[in-house]
Amino acid sequence: MKSFIPQKHFFYIICISLLATFSSIRVTGQELRSPNGQLKMTFSLSNTGTPTYELSYKNKQVIKPSHLGLELKDAPDLMRGFSVENIQTSSFDETWTPVWGEVKQIRNHYNELAITLKQEKEDRDIIIRFRLFDDGLGFRYEFPLQKNLNYFVIKEEHTQFAMTGDHTAFWIPGDYDTQEYDYTESKLSEIRNLMKGAITPNASQTPFSPTGVQTALQLKTADGLYINLHEAALVDYSCMSLNLDDKNFVFESWLTPDAQGDKGYMQAPCKSPWRTIMVSDDARNILASHLTLNLNEPCAYKDVSWIKPVKYMGVWWEMITGKSTWAYTDDLLSVKLGETDYTKVKPNGRHGANNENVKRYIDFASKNGFSQLLIEGWNIGWEDWFGKSKDEVFDFLTPYPDFNIKELQAYANERGMRLMMHHETSASVRNYERHLDAAYKFMRDNGYNAVKSGYVGNIIPRGEHHYGQWMNNHYLYAVKKAAEYHICVNAHEAVRPTGLCRTYPNLIGNESARGTEYEAFGGNKPFHLTILPFTRLMGGPMDYTPGIFNLKLTFLQGNHSFVHTTLCKQLALYCTMYSPLQMAADMPENYEKHMDAFQFIKDVAIDWDDTKYLEAEPGRYITVARKAKGTGNWFIGGITGDNTRTSSFTLSFLDPGKKYTATLYCDGKDADYLTNPESYQIKKMTVTNKTKINVKLARSGGFAMSILEKE
Repeated sequence: MKSFIPQKHFFYIICISLLATFSSIRVTGQELRSPNGQLKMTFSLSNTGTPTYELSYKNKQVIKPSHLGLELKDAPDLMRGFSVENIQTSSFDETWTPVWGEVKQIRNHYNELAITLKQEKEDRDIIIRFRLFDDGLGFRYEFPLQKNLNYFVIKEEHTQFAMTGDHTAFWIPGDYDTQEYDYTESKLSEIRNLMKGAITPNASQTPFSPTGVQTALQLKTADGLYINLHEAALVDYSCMSLNLDDKNFVFESWLTPDAQGDKGYMQAPCKSPWRTIMVSDDARNILASHLTLNLNEPCAYKDVSWIKPVKYMGVWWEMITGKSTWAYTDDLLSVKLGETDYTKVKPNGRHGANNENVKRYIDFASKNGFSQLLIEGWNIGWEDWFGKSKDEVFDFLTPYPDFNIKELQAYANERGMRLMMHHETSASVRNYERHLDAAYKFMRDNGYNAVKSGYVGNIIPRGEHHYGQWMNNHYLYAVKKAAEYHICVNAHEAVRPTGLCRTYPNLIGNESARGTEYEAFGGNKPFHLTILPFTRLMGGPMDYTPGIFNLKLTFLQGNHSFVHTTLCKQLALYCTMYSPLQMAADMPENYEKHMDAFQFIKDVAIDWDDTKYLEAEPGRYITVARKAKGTGNWFIGGITGDNTRTSSFTLSFLDPGKKYTATLYCDGKDADYLTNPESYQIKKMTVTNKTKINVKLARSGGFAMSILEKE
């Protein structure tokens, strides 16, 4: 099969000009402009030799003068006393082909400014490299190999983002271990007072400050600019959150510490991740940006033929909602890995991952065109896995007595499917790494090619955090090791993505945010799904697990949760929540009641040649159209937040002169996410590129549309 290694289709220019070579000269006003000239970054050194930058868009200030630098442990800092030693500029223009993605090809076009700074007193050099694209700015710190800066420990990174006013922000609290919060919309000046209410009972810790927030952070100014702050290419470094000086509206980086409170262990030559600022006066441009991917390295693999997008089902939602259990027995007070003989214990009768139940899912999934089935709770250890700080919990090899791996894999294969592996580590990372090679070999030998991994709980080794340097290195180690066995990874509870899926495309999914499971734990806010594409999805696709059809969760006893969407909003998520790994998360019996609506889930593609963002406003609505890979078929999804609205757009992206068969799945006239969430209507029509669509969305509602070429 043809390899999709990124290819250069535009000639690129690397014209390096040594504009200046200074030993102790201060520089003021060194400018860098984006290729289209609309963005301008200005670099300077302050009177104390502190690196400073500012950013404007269409002659409007976006970032006021902001300082750069790092504070070191037991060593002089890298924050002041600098002079400019060298300035290099260059331009770059290429088009590359992703292994999977929202579009067939991505243009990577930027102008670059690399400034070498000399700290004469300490005889040390650093490079600050800026890349300015038409949609935003990326910059990072680079540390060349040198005598006086070889091994060093970061105490804190002090990168500033000085805002021009009291902007509206869509934020979640700063936390070293979880992103699973509902978002809050507020002015920057309101964050301090609202922070306490934003912290949920299941949060892992108190935020690091009363104004600390996580990235990606979406902002909107009073005069209509959209600003997004994040990071790209997070490798061998701690994840960045942001502290806010809410008096002056200045954000400053705050890195996740390790067990000793240190923020990073570095050895030159090395570099930081890119710090990113996306800017536009049109919210659709934020969603369409590929800046994060472009700041990552090209694909690391020569052969990518084994990496395939996946539409899957799973024995999962029934455990989340309490219909069945992950555990095989209720009788054990304690389970010790390798010592408990499960053939001699009494089954609880509610274990979900049993042969009969799994075959039922396989029958339904294969009949309806799904390629894989996730099964959670298949391996021993679930009786005593959480909250005990146990090192050896799971071995990732030994199934429960009622789960026959070879029989079930053969049953799936006969029906054109594979099973998807599940590795819950219970955050015992040392144990997982101990078993990783054996677990991946076991998968390969038994026909598995994809794994959902989980990191629920406090990290072992104790004191490490989910988003610290040590864990970030582990996540990437697991992905690289999986590639050796041709396995794709969908990591849950891992660090939020920063575009590494470009370099390692077998990182086919992540969770790293509050997903569908919370609809069974009290629910997500109605506007949650109109914010995630502007925040969490900035760094890569999310395994959100959409497709719930029993929205009132009427089968639950004593649980008053319900899904905070309409049924058609669940359909729309297959377009608005981009992922090459899409799950139909509900149970077969709930789909069988609505097979006419389920048809959209069967039809919708998972890999795309083109994407058009038709309407967008964070916290309010999103409408997106996507063209299926290698076809002329389009699929559209539109969602809204707390309020009803009418979505209006023209199908101008269709080929002129052609007729298409369209099927519209939309909220019923009486639909409402609170009172009548399962009300929907389906309409068929013939459309062209001149057809205008007007469709009403209920509160927390949505619509989906398939547009298929006429035969």
